[in-house]
Amino acid sequence: MPENHAAYVETVRRIKDWGLELGFASVGVARADVDAAAPRLSRWLAQGRHGEMDYMAKHAALRAAPEKLWPGVRSVISARLPYWPVAADAEQVLADRRLAYVSRYALGRDYHRTVRQRLQKLAERLRHHVAAWCLAEPFAWRVFSDSAPVLETEFATQAGIAWRGKHTLSLTRQGSWHFLGEIYCNLPLPADIPGDEHCGDCRRCLDVCPTRAIVAPYQLDARLCISYLTIELPGAIPEALRPLIGNRIHGCDDCQLCCPWNRFASIGDPDFAVRHGLDATPLTALFAWRQDEFESRLAGSPIRRIGHARWLRNIAVALGNADRSPAVVTALQARRDDPSPLVREHVAWAIARQHARI
Repeated sequence: MPENHAAYVETVRRIKDWGLELGFASVGVARADVDAAAPRLSRWLAQGRHGEMDYMAKHAALRAAPEKLWPGVRSVISARLPYWPVAADAEQVLADRRLAYVSRYALGRDYHRTVRQRLQKLAERLRHHVAAWCLAEPFAWRVFSDSAPVLETEFATQAGIAWRGKHTLSLTRQGSWHFLGEIYCNLPLPADIPGDEHCGDCRRCLDVCPTRAIVAPYQLDARLCISYLTIELPGAIPEALRPLIGNRIHGCDDCQLCCPWNRFASIGDPDFAVRHGLDATPLTALFAWRQDEFESRLAGSPIRRIGHARWLRNIAVALGNADRSPAVVTALQARRDDPSPLVREHVAWAIARQHARI
């Protein structure tokens, strides 16, 4: 037990209070130890289930050893920020093949900056709090939010603010519509009690997945996941999977929409409010965006990182899956000679699929 143990206990209490003041739904503390999770990561990579996300393999050692990512880390402060927006009904949008479905997390502002900024404020408060102590070394920290090789769900589970659902996402009694962020720090903070799992016998997320990407409870094959296919995959989407994508043009929420715990979700942080009507916009309208429109309208959005070509690739697939209409065929014909070979390939597929419905 470290010296000033009572002071560290009080510090953790204050960290949680400050976190709530900054808008986080919950904050907890974990030890910088992922020994239990590292073998699962190694198996997942060995099975090739990361697909073309080469960075997952490249930085696996940093995920499995937090001290290699940030030397001196002794504790991990894990925080959860809800994002569920006021938006058009997700199920209705998915059922209307004229409309584009965008994963709820991407309808508003890019979360990376928001979460990191708030964690930085939390860390600054912590720095001022411990400044008066006679510490052997100055307080040091680094903040993350899906921005470095960190096993976020593992730390959230250890910190008692979530558990890993069968869909592999972090889950709470208030659902899964949240972002996670971490502060690696050099303080020996007392760790919280790890969270218990509350999925029980439910397997709705496995059964609803359009591509059966959740191959078993707690096991995801990213190569089949629509979020991977529309966001992470740089090249052509496998033809066999294209019809299963439906009208999902950026990510997929099916495994969350069906989760019973998400019935208890509340509206998330205002930073993630819907922008540009992306919760229910016609596919044809989005397909008409020029690159400069894509760049300007999606400035500050997580969607922008996929680039204009992937954006058009995804919408072309959705248009191929849409009910046949003159507007859909006209929109696709307008992109037949697109400068991008990637876009042209998917447009040709979509046109052929539309003609097959005659």
